[in-house]
Amino acid sequence: MEVTLQITTRDIPHSDALETHIREKAAKLEKFYPHIMSCRIVVELPHKHHHQGRLFDVHIDMTVPGGELVVNRVANEDVYVAVRDAFDAAKRQLEDYGRKQHGATKSHAPVLHGKITRLVSNEGYGFIETADGRELYFHRDNLAGHDFDRLTTGEEVQFLQDIGSDGYQAKRVSTGKHHVPGSEA
Repeated sequence: MEVTLQITTRDIPHSDALETHIREKAAKLEKFYPHIMSCRIVVELPHKHHHQGRLFDVHIDMTVPGGELVVNRVANEDVYVAVRDAFDAAKRQLEDYGRKQHGATKSHAPVLHGKITRLVSNEGYGFIETADGRELYFHRDNLAGHDFDRLTTGEEVQFLQDIGSDGYQAKRVSTGKHHVPGSEA
């Protein structure tokens, strides 16, 4: 399908090189979602009276069957970087839109429950015992809420399991009152 492409530049001089670059990027979008009906790209330099730190804004508006996808205000001092970043965001939106249409939405990792078994406070890490008896490492940076110094051994937590360089570990660890399956009295 031939995509209707509209390129607009505001407050910057016309550049054949920039237009060619944008057309190439737009053509690549069809690889990720071949049903794009139209694509409007606006490249502008707002606040042109500033002489330092001027940022190019790139907006992309794509019409697809059943909807419209918009990438708004991707900015950078380098117009080519701003265009690249905007088209990268557009590509991600098209991939997500295509997955949703085909029913292949991203599944989220299950939230697991466990208890803190060991804390190495001076080095900022600890270990969680999972319901099935495994022990997972976690770092203070993986705590939701970042209250590592308030953790205690035996405290119940919930977390996501992730694979790290040294095997499985706990990410997005949170404390508080959690219902642990199988703990009904």
